[in-house]
Amino acid sequence: MEEQEKKYTYFASDFHLGVPNREISLEREKKIVSWLNEIEKNASAIYLVGDIFDFWFEYKHAIPKGFIRLQAKIIELTDKGIPVHFFLGNHDMWMFDYFKTELGVQIHSDEIEIELNGKLFYIAHGDGLGPGDKGYKLIKKIFRNRICQWAFARLHPNFGIALASYFSKTSRISTGAEDAVLQNLDKEWLYQFTKSAEVTKHRDFYIFGHRHLPLKFEIGQTYYFNLGEWLNFCTFGRFDGEIFEILQWKNDQIQPFKTISE
Repeated sequence: MEEQEKKYTYFASDFHLGVPNREISLEREKKIVSWLNEIEKNASAIYLVGDIFDFWFEYKHAIPKGFIRLQAKIIELTDKGIPVHFFLGNHDMWMFDYFKTELGVQIHSDEIEIELNGKLFYIAHGDGLGPGDKGYKLIKKIFRNRICQWAFARLHPNFGIALASYFSKTSRISTGAEDAVLQNLDKEWLYQFTKSAEVTKHRDFYIFGHRHLPLKFEIGQTYYFNLGEWLNFCTFGRFDGEIFEILQWKNDQIQPFKTISE
């Protein structure tokens, strides 16, 4: 098969659009759109695996202002018949039906299992999986609760969005204090989750975001990949039907990238 005819499945996560300020977020958004412009030439599907926005909440008649370039590009992709999948992350879990109705994307509120070219994939944002992090798991249940969502929706958008944006701007991601360091594997919860999941059922690939590190681990007969993020690394995953690899968008080009775990 000639190279220009070859199709790929693409994966990316953790754009965190909205932080630390409008100017830097807009620059990142333009970079993401330029990447999408490039990969649409040979994309069979695109999976955006959570935390696309640092905050997102859909009111019945209002959504957060901004991010229009990304939305316009996604509409262009779906209008061309390229499936785009959105996963809810811990920062944008309050995404409901706007992207499905207006942009034509497929929304996944939890993990999914799919088969691509005979290879079995387990895909999830990754928040709350594995041992540990009990405090966040409790918070996630509260935030996913429909009563909690209903209560937040009662706030006027001018106040509700401003309040959430304030807390977003004080997060470790916004202030630059994100601890992007590989921990002891006993404390890498997604690594531990993959090991445990493989005991009950084999998958060929486990694909996660959330961790903010571009990772690759071979665990028995399976591979755990973390997609990294777009605040520093600008990394993404690409599957050609046989091989899954982590690559980088740099200087308006797709370039090789050596994962931190290698």
